[in-house]
Amino acid sequence: MTDTHNISVPQRWILAARPKTLPAAAAPVVVGAGVAIGQGVFAAGPALAALLGALLIQIGANFANDVFDYKKGADTTERLGPLRVTQAGLLSPGQVMAGMWVTFGLATLIGLYLAWVGGWPVVAIGVLSILSGIAYTGGPFPLGYNGLGDLFVFIFFGLVAVCGTYYVQALTVSAAAVWASVPVGFLATAILVVNNLRDVDTDRAAGKKTLAVRLGRRGAQIEYLLLVYGAFLVPLLMWFLRLASPWVMLSWASLLLVRPLVRMVLTEKGRPLNLALAGTARLELVFSVLFAVGLAL
Repeated sequence: MTDTHNISVPQRWILAARPKTLPAAAAPVVVGAGVAIGQGVFAAGPALAALLGALLIQIGANFANDVFDYKKGADTTERLGPLRVTQAGLLSPGQVMAGMWVTFGLATLIGLYLAWVGGWPVVAIGVLSILSGIAYTGGPFPLGYNGLGDLFVFIFFGLVAVCGTYYVQALTVSAAAVWASVPVGFLATAILVVNNLRDVDTDRAAGKKTLAVRLGRRGAQIEYLLLVYGAFLVPLLMWFLRLASPWVMLSWASLLLVRPLVRMVLTEKGRPLNLALAGTARLELVFSVLFAVGLAL
């Protein structure tokens, strides 16, 4: 157990921001930049702004999840995952809500620059991303509580993030960018699957109907396998369709990380799945960096 009495105020905010989730926000931007480099349209300013904006939206969504899960009773002393600051009493709900709005406000400022570069499509992407980050656990129909979290993550951490990053550089979206967004979305969704598989019993008790709760433990395990192995098929298809060079197969080097993760997901329950959660996040980042290098080459 964490001794909460010795945690400083800055450390409390770092805990609330959940830095271990940030690779899931950075990975699609890296891949979008890789596609842009490979197609000769890379623009450093918009790419960096897209990265900062994605990180801020992720942190804001983490704040929102922290406070709304606490208010809805999903985070209790029975929680199996990493410490949540609202539930632990480290920050008040009002403080975390204020942090959420400040973070989304900073993301909006960066979005103004990107809107100046890319026009109204960027405004639409930014508004939808922030609203969805709040609606994931907040509002009258929270996505994460109604089995739509997996679809949300695939769309926003895959399709929208990769294609949006490419768009602010090229001012268009290529077929390669769309295809490249798919494996990133698959692996980001796989992170959520592990999270929900770990919490399936406590979520069911709290009335949180995640897809893992709806599918059951075995169904969630199958979903994880399909997402992870499906991600590795996409680079091969892109090479076959001549949307990328053979260098795109560099991403397959990250297959070395897959076997122990699959074994954990198929055999472990509860808190031990935190290792699989961290490992899947690492897999997404390593895959995405290698994939981006291959796309750039």
